[in-house]
Amino acid sequence: MKKILIVEDEEAIANLIKINLEAEGYRCVCAYDGRAGADRIEREEFDLILLDIMLPEIDGYELLEYVRPLETPVIFLTAKGKLEDRIYGLKRGADDYIVKPFQIGELLARVEALLRRYGKINKKLSFGDVEIDLVSRIVTKSGIPVELTFKEFALLVELIQNKGVALYRERLYEKIWGEPFMGDTRTLDSHIQRLRRKLNWESRIKTIFRVGYRLEDRP
Repeated sequence: MKKILIVEDEEAIANLIKINLEAEGYRCVCAYDGRAGADRIEREEFDLILLDIMLPEIDGYELLEYVRPLETPVIFLTAKGKLEDRIYGLKRGADDYIVKPFQIGELLARVEALLRRYGKINKKLSFGDVEIDLVSRIVTKSGIPVELTFKEFALLVELIQNKGVALYRERLYEKIWGEPFMGDTRTLDSHIQRLRRKLNWESRIKTIFRVGYRLEDRP
């Protein structure tokens, strides 16, 4: 059973997250300030940490510095929703960044995707008839190799790891290209179009109006 630490000073939010995650089979522990979170991290091992930024005692950025050497994945849960805040949080080492208020379904999907990604190190990722070797970076469809560029490969992995979740264009761009999204969607859109053609996924990768893209579980 995966063990998750929730560091959130609003107890109602922390407990709501805990209830929903435990309903999915996770074991959860709550800490309501940064110092309590640090104490928990020092005493126990966790598979994932959900971390608020604006915390009493020790803020989320400082606590993240404490966590990073442990190589435990971290998702920031925060009201700091500006673009520069998201970029800063990801560059500091967070694996994902979710802005409050959020849908609990999105959080569950992000948690599952991140745990799956960490659990599949040196293994294969599959979706339908597509298989990905994350080490050799070889992609096959029905056993036939598919040639992808570096960015196309990264996009494919991100889509599969977040299947069923609507991914915002800015989030995808910042994650794959590692730079601020300035509003021009042409680069991302053209990569998505090529990925659709190469995998024959015209009906799989759905365009979400004014949002971005979602990989459908079923065509």
